[in-house]
Amino acid sequence: MITPNDILTTIEEEDVEFIRLQFTDIWGNLKNIAVTPKQMDKVFKNKFSFEGRALFDDLLDCDEDFYLYPDPETFVILPWRPQQGKVGKIICDVCHSDGTPCALSPRQVLKESLERARKAGYTFRVNAQCEFFLFHTDENGNPTTLSHEKAGYLDVGPSDFGENARRDMVLTLEEMGFEIESSHHEKAPAQHEIDFMADDALKTADNVMTFKFAVRSIAKRFGLYATFMPKPVEGVEGSGMHLNFSMYKDGKNLFETGDKGDISKEAACFIGGVMAHAKGLCAVTNPIINSYKRIISGFKAPSLIDWSTKGENSLIKYHNKCEEAKVELRFPDPAANPYLAIAACINAGLDGISKNTEPTTGRPKKLPENLSEALDSMVRDYLVVKTLGEELSDIYIKVKKDEWKRYMSQVSDWEINNYLSKM
Repeated sequence: MITPNDILTTIEEEDVEFIRLQFTDIWGNLKNIAVTPKQMDKVFKNKFSFEGRALFDDLLDCDEDFYLYPDPETFVILPWRPQQGKVGKIICDVCHSDGTPCALSPRQVLKESLERARKAGYTFRVNAQCEFFLFHTDENGNPTTLSHEKAGYLDVGPSDFGENARRDMVLTLEEMGFEIESSHHEKAPAQHEIDFMADDALKTADNVMTFKFAVRSIAKRFGLYATFMPKPVEGVEGSGMHLNFSMYKDGKNLFETGDKGDISKEAACFIGGVMAHAKGLCAVTNPIINSYKRIISGFKAPSLIDWSTKGENSLIKYHNKCEEAKVELRFPDPAANPYLAIAACINAGLDGISKNTEPTTGRPKKLPENLSEALDSMVRDYLVVKTLGEELSDIYIKVKKDEWKRYMSQVSDWEINNYLSKM
């Protein structure tokens, strides 16, 4: 176990001059306050506060100040920063002034879900597979959707123009303590994937946030912009964030093959629970308007509520012939807040286990085709609302419905091109 004194010693020995106190807002954006080593005693006494509106990305007013409680296990030195006057980062929990955890903090939402699972005797290992695009920036350094490469699935250099950047990302992540399973070029031009090994569910969510931060930072060094937008380019595959779950009790992976021979009872009911709540889950796992451009695109993204042991396009895939039997959810995308997405999916699976919910058969139902449908499904889904908590759910739904209204009020180029000369 890493202690505050261990971190203070590392800061002194490694000549760390700045430390980023990081937390995640409810929309999945990484936030931070930077301090110098002289302030670390204050940091470990939980005396650093921030304006509450930062938790909502300035989308809502909040007159309360929240306090940062650093998690020593998450401290790491950022390898891409200067080697003299280094920069470190540590992930913090968000608490009220009296020290009680803030229920509106996404990390706290996941912690509470994992505690409920622990009381039922279950622990989870989770692996996230994040896809992203590497695009050029314009003369002002702003991101574009332009790329000159034409590489496809598993292609190599010289057609894979992002190969060197991806290699540096992998090496940097390993230097930060990640265990990288693999990396490759994905199906669309300029699209990439880096997979890290499964870990404790909370650590995996922390790792997703650190992963995005590192990937964007390394891409910038190559004059590129890394985007986790689900569908940035029309006519090609979008980016997913497949979540793989393994569930343990008394040291045994309950998703290992059971009496049925092809799938364990627990894995089947976990799948059944996710399928039962899939529509409501989408508001959290696919949280932006652009998410549904990926789902309905037909480019190997799941659009039906189904499952399989082989299907590449299925919503859920069960893996048993691998090192660690797991259930893969293929519908989440990298715009999702990983804390909320993992919490909601775990609770949906556990609901299926508690209710003995077998996966549905027959003609599969469709996922929501847009954010508005997903939000309506979330409102009707007690489990998703309970996972986030009523206060956070109310805020989340209100802001997202406003986002949908703003989108619907826009007149797009597509409408002008298809209707202006005909009406």
